[in-house]
Amino acid sequence: MRANLGEASFTIDDVDALASGPATLTLSDAARSLVAESRAVVERYAAGDEPVYGLNTGLGANVGFRVARSELEDFQQQLVRGRTIGVGEPLPERVCRAALIVRCVGLARGGAGISPPLLELLLAMVERGVTPVIPRRGSIGASDLGLAAHIAAVAIGRGGAWHDNQRLSGDEALAAAGLAPASLGVKDGHALCTTSAVSVGHAALTLADASRVVLFGVHAAALAAEGYGANPSIFDARIAKARPAARQVDAAALFRRLLDGSSLNDPGAARQIQDPLSFRCLAQIVGVVLQALADARREVEVELDATADNPIVLLPDGPMLSTANFHTPAIALAFDTLSIAFTHMATASFHRIARLLDPALSGLSRYLSPVGGGSAGYVPVQKLCAALLGEVRLLASPASLDAMPVSDAVEDVAPQTPLAISKLADQLEPLRILAAVEALVAAQAVDLREAARLAAPTRCLHDAIRAVAAPLESDREPAPDVERVVGLTADRDLLARLAASLDGLDLPFLQRFSAVEKA
Repeated sequence: MRANLGEASFTIDDVDALASGPATLTLSDAARSLVAESRAVVERYAAGDEPVYGLNTGLGANVGFRVARSELEDFQQQLVRGRTIGVGEPLPERVCRAALIVRCVGLARGGAGISPPLLELLLAMVERGVTPVIPRRGSIGASDLGLAAHIAAVAIGRGGAWHDNQRLSGDEALAAAGLAPASLGVKDGHALCTTSAVSVGHAALTLADASRVVLFGVHAAALAAEGYGANPSIFDARIAKARPAARQVDAAALFRRLLDGSSLNDPGAARQIQDPLSFRCLAQIVGVVLQALADARREVEVELDATADNPIVLLPDGPMLSTANFHTPAIALAFDTLSIAFTHMATASFHRIARLLDPALSGLSRYLSPVGGGSAGYVPVQKLCAALLGEVRLLASPASLDAMPVSDAVEDVAPQTPLAISKLADQLEPLRILAAVEALVAAQAVDLREAARLAAPTRCLHDAIRAVAAPLESDREPAPDVERVVGLTADRDLLARLAASLDGLDLPFLQRFSAVEKA
């Protein structure tokens, strides 16, 4: 993958693509010019007497301390080393790579005033696969200073990094890639560290993963509607338009597309006028998820296109002003909201599974077992689903509600953005498994309802399930089948086919690329 920084806006899907394999980042002529101009401003201020935060002053509560002109460069090295505070297990390598990429994107906008050779080193680290090891814990979301310092540490030959599937020290990783550590100039350490790039990179990948879970989940829900014999009239466009709340119109259109061509739409096919709410409220529930997902994507993509440095070099006239653009409550609140919306989606999925297993409601055999009698069928997986739903609900607890004052209470508010992102990332696993169980149970229901004619999108999912899990004819171990269907939730070829069934619809979980070229 290749991206030329400064030529186009970056999307979440760009970050996902660049972080998932070999990538090359280059600077456009315009970006190169911006970086050079902003660096000239920094050097002018460094030669003067005006106090500039992080350039010739201390940080945080030390803002009143003035750094001597002869010590400006040494102070940047000290700044990096003293703020490398991340501890515990590292973030996944893919997330760390995304953080490095996002920082490069931000630095190319010129607001940080970084030394051009230092930015070139970071771009080379991306291209040659030197990925800083960034611990999971150490940021409260009022800038990722203490985590981004682990990126800066590698740039000066310290810290740790992955290279060629090995975890090495920073200097070893650079040497293995044919690179040399940088010498930090004035403001360079602060430019590398004062950023929300770790949070934004993690957020971008989490939303890309969430989009894939939603794509699979809505197809599973549609297949469940086929297996239940649900009444599709509830997705009538006129109903959605009568109360167009929170992407309900889009969700109704989504399910009309997913069920187009199904025998559910045949005259007189509806088994009942009104189905249980877990089926009947699909447009309302999924609409809320679409809205929350779109809001979260918007806030993250604002950051991808933003200049969030503190202080910021304002070109073309060049004052350097302190900012609070590192503060990211919009992302934290959006992620907390999305995690709550996902509990509604998961709860409805749990109940659709239960309704499919109930012969009094589904009209099918008890527990979807063809043999009856004492057969357990699929009822044991309800315990698994209850455990998954409990986990989803636990992880919906808001993370952005509280923060402790730090740095002599000068830094007295924080959004806890990294925690909100990590919590949602963890929530995706039980969501993914629950969607897989719903798809597996729905496929069994469809097979038992022999006269059913599936729509093309649900047929695609059903066929994929049957390629890895045979219909249940007598009791057998459910777990292997569940695991194989969980594997389908990450099958890029299947997901591409499912997404193709939704071409033309305005849905936030469908991929969008802007700055990335396939190379």
